Amino acid sequence: MSEKQDPFSAPFGTLFGDKMAVATYVDGEYDYPGAAVPLENFSLHPGTHVLHYASECFEGLKAHRQADGSVAIFRLDDSVHRMINSIAKLRMVPPSFEMLRQLIVDATTANASFTPDPPGSLYIRPTFIGTAANIGAAATPSSEAMLYCINSPVGDYFAGGIRPLTLFIETTMPRTTPQFGSVKSGANYVMALGPTLDAKRDHVADQVLFASGDDITETGAANFFLCDSERLITRNLDDSFLHGITRKSIIQIAKDMGLTVEERSIPVAELKAFAEHGELFLSGTAAVIAPVGNVITHGEHIQIGDGQPGPTTLKLREALTDIQTGKAEDVHGWLTPLESA
Repeated sequence: MSEKQDPFSAPFGTLFGDKMAVATYVDGEYDYPGAAVPLENFSLHPGTHVLHYASECFEGLKAHRQADGSVAIFRLDDSVHRMINSIAKLRMVPPSFEMLRQLIVDATTANASFTPDPPGSLYIRPTFIGTAANIGAAATPSSEAMLYCINSPVGDYFAGGIRPLTLFIETTMPRTTPQFGSVKSGANYVMALGPTLDAKRDHVADQVLFASGDDITETGAANFFLCDSERLITRNLDDSFLHGITRKSIIQIAKDMGLTVEERSIPVAELKAFAEHGELFLSGTAAVIAPVGNVITHGEHIQIGDGQPGPTTLKLREALTDIQTGKAEDVHGWLTPLESA
């Protein structure tokens, strides 16, 4: 990627740094050279396990340009732990915490110069794929793997920046396979793709909020919150949806701000009642915090408040981004500074 390319005008995730870090798993052992290498295409056998049986997972986290010009990764250790859990759920052997952490740091340090100023950031994508050439291994995990990390300078995830979104509430179809919903696997995301495209076409919605069995969980790529000036409400964690690190951060910030936090089931009827006086928003690494202005359920269009981003939503978003970019004190130790930016 040329440094002249603008991450604020290019589609999110289409620009890349010029380095990557790569490790391999062969014969029961991981091999990581310990340094970033030039970004280049991979060569895979047509029978590679990941191409046939979806033996892959990934992480999504960000590095941010700090107020002093340096670069720091936000909640690195949390993402490392979650990726190790995802690899184990694929029934494959995870790398050590230390090796995976170092691989991410090496790639991000090598690409740190691509980090745009706020509100832009450097998106970090460590990825794990099964690489054994074996099309007969549908019922067994791949015996070989590749672990790599790339970086993408990004602007806003949603075109138009901070704007109120419209959600279509899906009450019959689950977002993904319940026992696998907490894993950041591409298969989970593609399962939400069709319903999301249908909702965009049929209802002019931005995202689908999945509430199968009248139990609200999340959208196809973000966690979901209700809030007002006193409370923050979100679905309690289980294996059916992603254990978001941004979600976790918002909960802590809300507690720091004196809000009462409730993690529990949320029926659609409560959302409709809450819309009269409260606020709704989505959270995720890419979107950060995205306010919701309208929801559509069973043909009914419901405006949230005045349809604009609410004050508590904006307050939480500002508090989070201020910590990420070094404008506010990192009291919880969430930032990992890079040696070179």
